Amino acid sequence: MDSIEQQMGQRLVVGFHGLTAPDYLLEWLEAGRVGGVILFQRNVENPEQLAALTQSLHAAARTPLLIGIDQEGGEVARLRGWFTEAPSAMALAAGGGQYAEAVAGVLGEEMRALGINWNFAPVVDISYNAANPSVGTRSPGADPRRVADVAAAQVAGYQAAGVAACAKHFPGLGNTAIDTHVALPSIDTPLEDLIDADLLPYRAVIEAGVASIMTTHTIFAALDPALPATLSPNIVPTLLRGILGFDGVAMTDCLEMGAITAHHAPAESAALAAAAGVDLILFSHTREVQEEAYRGLIEAARSGRISEENRVESLRRIQAMKQAYAITEPPNLDAIRSAAHIETVTAAAQAGIQLVRAQGVVPLPDHVSVALVEFPSIHDSVVFDATGQTGLAARLLARRPDTTVVALSRGLPEQDVEKALDAARSAGVTILATRSVHLSPEHMRVANAVLSAAHISVLVALRNPYDVGALPDADAALCSFGGAEPQLDAVIGALLGDYVPTGSASVTLGG
Repeated sequence: MDSIEQQMGQRLVVGFHGLTAPDYLLEWLEAGRVGGVILFQRNVENPEQLAALTQSLHAAARTPLLIGIDQEGGEVARLRGWFTEAPSAMALAAGGGQYAEAVAGVLGEEMRALGINWNFAPVVDISYNAANPSVGTRSPGADPRRVADVAAAQVAGYQAAGVAACAKHFPGLGNTAIDTHVALPSIDTPLEDLIDADLLPYRAVIEAGVASIMTTHTIFAALDPALPATLSPNIVPTLLRGILGFDGVAMTDCLEMGAITAHHAPAESAALAAAAGVDLILFSHTREVQEEAYRGLIEAARSGRISEENRVESLRRIQAMKQAYAITEPPNLDAIRSAAHIETVTAAAQAGIQLVRAQGVVPLPDHVSVALVEFPSIHDSVVFDATGQTGLAARLLARRPDTTVVALSRGLPEQDVEKALDAARSAGVTILATRSVHLSPEHMRVANAVLSAAHISVLVALRNPYDVGALPDADAALCSFGGAEPQLDAVIGALLGDYVPTGSASVTLGG
């Protein structure tokens, strides 16, 4: 692979739309002008279809192929329904981290069995900021050492299963309230604080042998006041490779995010990232943008903007990772949603449930009328695939069929709010299931109105635990740290007394 076209093509990671690979992508793989493929929920129908898709991609590639996916667990998971779902990183931390490696192993085994050999996880951002719209329960928490322990265990679990891990978002996305999918944040954290806190989990995952690390589209003013980490020549060479000594693969977050596209064309952002020492350049969505990025990489290499040393060293790292995680075996669909996998994630989800206050209401008393008022998932960053309403209501109705359920629609229409208030006034106990209402004044207004109307209330924070601190008037409260399938099961089990929750938040709840 001596040509500049093939050298630079191996640095490009692309996504596509559809359940089968488009012809142009297969042609790019055969020509060696793409090094990796990212999959989303839009590419997944069921295990059989997904296995056939990945087989077609591997077969077309002229060199071992990296097929990546965001399968973090919790709210960010592209494989749901047919596949084993897992608790979030914050839930794993709330459970003391005891299941972190085992749960990562479950996800890794299923990904590998489906032909996927690269997971964009774990998230090692420190959850400093309750207003951050895109981190939340994806992070293990606010204590750098706890984040480090959970993340290192996750890396071990994924990679033992034959799936390369990717720690993100370097050098730390937790201390901002701006979503990089939309705009470009700037953080003024001093370098000493970065080294002492944000970089501590990276030291841990590097020591654990993490295969890859993803950079963030965030400006760190102490290192580069002009360019985000993804594009800055001061971040990967100086901080990641120099100070931390990482010799694995560095990759960008998607360069089609608003933080980048508002300031740079695709050809320029790709060239800047590569010249700054990032190995793999990610464009997740658009063929025309991917083509422009490829042309930009070739032109930058031919002009000398991307040096020969840069190209050779980057290719060395990429090839080493590909060889280490190459898939040659056929898919093994027997591994998907196995009984052992379900047992592991069930135990992990229960360990991660925290009962903040019970007030004699949890477990729910028998022979008391119950209402469930459930908030929608409207605060999602676009990093979250749309999954609609959760199955919390269905699970509760299966156990308590006389429950009155009000599922609030997006936008909180007035008729929905009135139904919720009526249900709260009529029920003996009202369960208020929230999803990061602390981020929205309107949602807070409605949540407080429901609590005021309720005779006795139980707050269930299904996403960020900060809702508990923001809504102190709830009589009882518990946190699930996410709404994945096993977490919803665990919530119902806790409410109905199947077990005693012992989880402990890895962040300060406030309030």
